Amino acid sequence: MPPPSDIVKVAIEWPGAYPKLMEIDQKKPLSAIIKEVCDGWSLANHEYFALQHADSSNFYITEKNRNEIKNGTILRLTTSPAQNAQQLHERIQSSSMDAKLEALKDLASLSRDVTFAQEFINLDGISLLTQMVESGTERYQKLQKIMKPCFGDMLSFTLTAFVELMDHGIVSWDTFSVAFIKKIASFVNKSAIDISILQRSLAILESMVLNSHDLYQKVAQEITIGQLIPHLQGTDQEIQTYTIAVINALFLKAPDERRQEMANILAQKQLRYIILTHVIRAQRAINNEMAHQLYVLQVLTFNLLEDRMMTKMDPQDQAQRDIIFELRRIAFDAESEPNNSSGSMEKRKSMYTRDYKKLGFINHVNPAMDFTQTPPGMLALDNMLYFAKHHQDAYIRIVLENSSREDKHECPFGRSSIELTKMLCEILKVGELRVMQVVKEQVMRALTTKPSSLDQFKSKLQNLSYTEILKIRQSERMNQEDFQSRPILELKEKIQPEILELIKQQRLNRLVEGTCFRKLNARRRQDKFWYCRLSPNHKVLHYGDLEESPQGEVPHDSLQDKLPVADIKAVVTGKDCPHMKEKGALKQNKEVLELAFSILYDSNCQLNFIAPDKHEYCIWTDGLNALLGKDMMSDLTRNDLDTLLSMEIKLRLLDLENIQIPDAPPPIPKEPSNYDFVYDCN
Repeated sequence: MPPPSDIVKVAIEWPGAYPKLMEIDQKKPLSAIIKEVCDGWSLANHEYFALQHADSSNFYITEKNRNEIKNGTILRLTTSPAQNAQQLHERIQSSSMDAKLEALKDLASLSRDVTFAQEFINLDGISLLTQMVESGTERYQKLQKIMKPCFGDMLSFTLTAFVELMDHGIVSWDTFSVAFIKKIASFVNKSAIDISILQRSLAILESMVLNSHDLYQKVAQEITIGQLIPHLQGTDQEIQTYTIAVINALFLKAPDERRQEMANILAQKQLRYIILTHVIRAQRAINNEMAHQLYVLQVLTFNLLEDRMMTKMDPQDQAQRDIIFELRRIAFDAESEPNNSSGSMEKRKSMYTRDYKKLGFINHVNPAMDFTQTPPGMLALDNMLYFAKHHQDAYIRIVLENSSREDKHECPFGRSSIELTKMLCEILKVGELRVMQVVKEQVMRALTTKPSSLDQFKSKLQNLSYTEILKIRQSERMNQEDFQSRPILELKEKIQPEILELIKQQRLNRLVEGTCFRKLNARRRQDKFWYCRLSPNHKVLHYGDLEESPQGEVPHDSLQDKLPVADIKAVVTGKDCPHMKEKGALKQNKEVLELAFSILYDSNCQLNFIAPDKHEYCIWTDGLNALLGKDMMSDLTRNDLDTLLSMEIKLRLLDLENIQIPDAPPPIPKEPSNYDFVYDCN
């Protein structure tokens, strides 16, 4: 008989004691369960204790989230959030630099938990941290020359804790002083600053701008676009991402009249060229967050064109008509001014009409009427004038060449420019708030799953991130553009296992070749290497240290250590990796976190990896999962599967080109009335 649904079986750890296996009755108060656990280990004052998850999150168990406990969950008995908060509040004010540093590191880690965060904030912890940043840094900077690593870590942990605490939305951003804003801005404005401090300072500035109009004005006084752009010219993609995020935030919160001024500054600073050179064409892949921030920047700048796009030309406005006169002058009167032309007014009008026809306007007499339709409105005329002034030779050549063509071969500059501008406005969705479209799609897709509770709905929304929505759209677009008939879908389903087996064998072959990995300590990357490879029979992992990076494969006999595949218990990635929880892990950037994976074996043993790049990370995690009989879930596998499946389908259908494939199989013909046509070949 299965146990009641209110009973969950868990393991509970306590330092220095054997874990307890016990059944938790979810109907009992949490305090009663904690008392029962404490009594089992003879621990007094159970109100000073709490339960928390023993995984990488270390989140406290509360009455609100206790329903998330599942059978087999491992919990840990630990100090209560209130006690922990009180102790850390005292420890971070220690006179000992080492004790203060260790306390700030613990605070940065624990602040991710909203339960702890609430307790620490109740002790006015946010104010304490801001005071340490405002006034404490000067005192520590005096020691910076002799204690630079300690100072950098201390400030980094302080800012990390501040960011984590503020992310819970418990404290309003409007409460911070100008001195604090100036201090954070000074970290961003410094030419040489610790990377982790710069990351967190940029994150704080972005949040200030987005969450408070008053703070936007104060931040805008301290930070200029010119001071942010040098951070885009570095090599750290996370710093570049945060920098563009701050630019986007300033752009988004700026008054309408200020946005165009900012766009002009960005153009003067050659922002597009810098992004193209140092971000898009850099020798590394663009991560999802960077792609999103670039997308937001593009939307914000394109939307500045909406006003001109929706403005009709006023045929009576002389300034607007002068633009059309300028287009004619550049094309036909580059040597002389129209005001100096001879002849009667009628001849001049006739000449203008002829020239406007050559320019490709629909209305030859009054071309201003061509710009009364919105979109594209005056934006089309702006584009034409820009092209005529900045690419004058090409402009004149296009106009003159089109003047000599037959009507059926003509490509009139005026009409083409207007239609092209209109088409680009539609494609680039100028004036549309595309972010709201994504939000709408997130809500609609979450609702189609018919969530039974608000918590489930929230969970679905979290899973449908911006990146995931883009992947879904791309997948759906591919399905629509490719083959959607039933026979093709059945063919895909039939050959997919073959493709997956091919990918699996490729992954295992790459593991047999092996890979050289770098070793990392808590502070910085070191030029020490180790090599790992799979035995040809796929039963043993061979690994060992190397003095230098190898040129080619490393023989099995030179690798001293072995790990039988049969001993592997699990493969974990990212924040779940043991080496991502160790000292100094907070300074690791997101790129390192995305390349981390670990092999867990025996009871408490692990083999920790930092892949050299995303491709090797996918190869190894796929290969290890394949060895354990699990699905290969990496982005690389999905891309390979899509590519190979599409290629295989197209190859098999080459002979059916231009042949309509029916949705249903043809009917089986009736049996013949006789079989006289059958004969024996013998």
